[in-house]
Amino acid sequence: MKHLLLTCLLGLFSLTSTAQQPLEWDELLEELYATNDENRDAREDDYDVLADLAAHPLNLNTASREELARIPFLTAEQIEDLQAYVYQYHGMQSLGELAMIESLDALRRQLLPYFVYVSPVEEQCKFPSLKAIAKGGKHCFLLTANVPFYQREGDRQGYLGYPYTHSFRYSFRYSDYVQAGLVGAQDAGEPFLAHGNGLGYDHYSFYLLLRKMGRVKALAIGRYKVSFGQGLVINNSLGFGKLAMLSMLGRQATAIRAHSSRSAANYLQGAASTIEIAKHLNLTTFLSYRSIDATLTDDGTIKTILKTGYHRTLREISRKDAASQLAAGAHVGWSSGAISLSLSGVYSRFNKDLTPNTSLYYRHYAPAGNDFWNVSADYSYQHPRWALTGETAIDGKGHIATVNNLSFQAAHNLSLLAVQRYYDYQYTALFARSFGDNGTVQNESGLLIGANWGLTRGLSLMAYTDFAYFSHPRFGAHTVSKAWDNLLMLTYNRQRWSLLARYRLRIRGRDNADKTMLLNEVAQRGRLALTYSAASLACKSQLDVATSSSVKRSIGYMVSESGTWKPLSWLTLNGMIGYFQTTDFASRIYVYERGPLYSFSFPAFFGKGMHYSLFARADLSSRLMIILRSATTHYFDRDHISSGLQQVNSSTLSGLDIQLRWRF
Repeated sequence: MKHLLLTCLLGLFSLTSTAQQPLEWDELLEELYATNDENRDAREDDYDVLADLAAHPLNLNTASREELARIPFLTAEQIEDLQAYVYQYHGMQSLGELAMIESLDALRRQLLPYFVYVSPVEEQCKFPSLKAIAKGGKHCFLLTANVPFYQREGDRQGYLGYPYTHSFRYSFRYSDYVQAGLVGAQDAGEPFLAHGNGLGYDHYSFYLLLRKMGRVKALAIGRYKVSFGQGLVINNSLGFGKLAMLSMLGRQATAIRAHSSRSAANYLQGAASTIEIAKHLNLTTFLSYRSIDATLTDDGTIKTILKTGYHRTLREISRKDAASQLAAGAHVGWSSGAISLSLSGVYSRFNKDLTPNTSLYYRHYAPAGNDFWNVSADYSYQHPRWALTGETAIDGKGHIATVNNLSFQAAHNLSLLAVQRYYDYQYTALFARSFGDNGTVQNESGLLIGANWGLTRGLSLMAYTDFAYFSHPRFGAHTVSKAWDNLLMLTYNRQRWSLLARYRLRIRGRDNADKTMLLNEVAQRGRLALTYSAASLACKSQLDVATSSSVKRSIGYMVSESGTWKPLSWLTLNGMIGYFQTTDFASRIYVYERGPLYSFSFPAFFGKGMHYSLFARADLSSRLMIILRSATTHYFDRDHISSGLQQVNSSTLSGLDIQLRWRF
């Protein structure tokens, strides 16, 4: 069954795509994050999932259900229909046959070719030999660096390393059977080959992932990520934010994948496996032990778990690997036809007690103690016209969390969706990440109702309203509070022209300056974008507007123009320029711009100024590729930027990204 919100997200992607432009799918991330203030590490990690899929697409003629489930924008019905078509017609001859699958709308048919291909079925009755792997495996080496053309206060005095950010990625892959790699990453200001980094980089990630070994469907060794069910007990694999997580609720998301990003947080370390223990019955288990960054109390307990990964100063280095965490879990899943049922359990223990500062009103119910465990049941039923999916979980102290999704195909051009969630204010799950308004699986109940309506050919309308209730204090609200989120989106396509109009209204209760009462914070965001696309040329004109009103009123706008030109088959050029003016940070504007592989630029603009960037990608051969990107932001209303060690005594920020990829 169609998932209305993701369909519209794919529609937004289609508006800005250009034929033959590499990695066009990255435009999708703009809409996934355009209305969410999310951790950059999470953004980069999610981007890494899609980038890996685009670099190593799946063969539709041989892909299993579990492999197709790795494509996050496919619904359960679409996965079933793809497999049924391949079985009935003994494979696909070309991707044009996607048009024969009714559940795939035109937008998904346009996006899928970036992540799948078709080729004749090759008989592979068993896992390949080591000789075949060594001979047929493909190597890839990727170097990325950022050179800033400015100096921070910390670069003068405070940071122990130089101001350059750089990383490397080495990966080895044999078809879809073997995946191995090593990642090294260095943030600006971190010491290299000094202050404890005797091996050079501040962060390393290593992994080995094996698939299709008979009954062993997947085996991960090293650093990896896991998700069970709808994420109420564990999900450190995907976290696209509110809209995209909503789109994933239509099917089970249990998966193991390698931690191949430069993020120094949100991963497990050890081993994990998925084993077919009987027909229709799979068992996924994991065991992890890793060091974590933390601030400690005078008594030696853990006050705060840190996830930034920064080790630029002596103080930050003193918090590196200050504690350790043991985690283990299992997921037993049974599926047959339209029904899926699963049970999950996760246990975690620190080497020191977790003692957060609960005197802060918004941390009164923060996780505390040492031993944590959760169990859950997730379930799914797929009908040709409707689907019900969900998960219900309980923690070690008996607190409940549940999320349930009901979708209904009212007509061929009308889809309806409802999502209910209830997260007890004391529910504790250290690895949980699921649908919600508050950013955590705790202290929230709510209901979202949405509709997607294809008004006529080329014209579609999407709308949702989401109400959330917080029964206890949360960050920014010292007492009971509410939130109301609404979105209205219109898309129109006609030949080479596309039009997007989007409006979002969000009302949340927030503390006044004295924290004596709540005031309604009313935030409004709008976007109008016109795109022209041709075979080797595309351009987009865009207007973004944002307002916020609570104690005071803030308003901002940004006008931007971007274009992509492919003058030669091996060369892609992209440029963007924009003028922004906002009252303050409350009315900030987010605009996506093209970045190097496995990373993306999604900055927030506020104040008064201009931003422009130039991007060039040259595929010099099938083995060698180079990317250069220069970006500059110039402010008209200030003579310094940021504060503290990050302060830049200039009105301009500019830098150069360099990336080199070598395949052999």
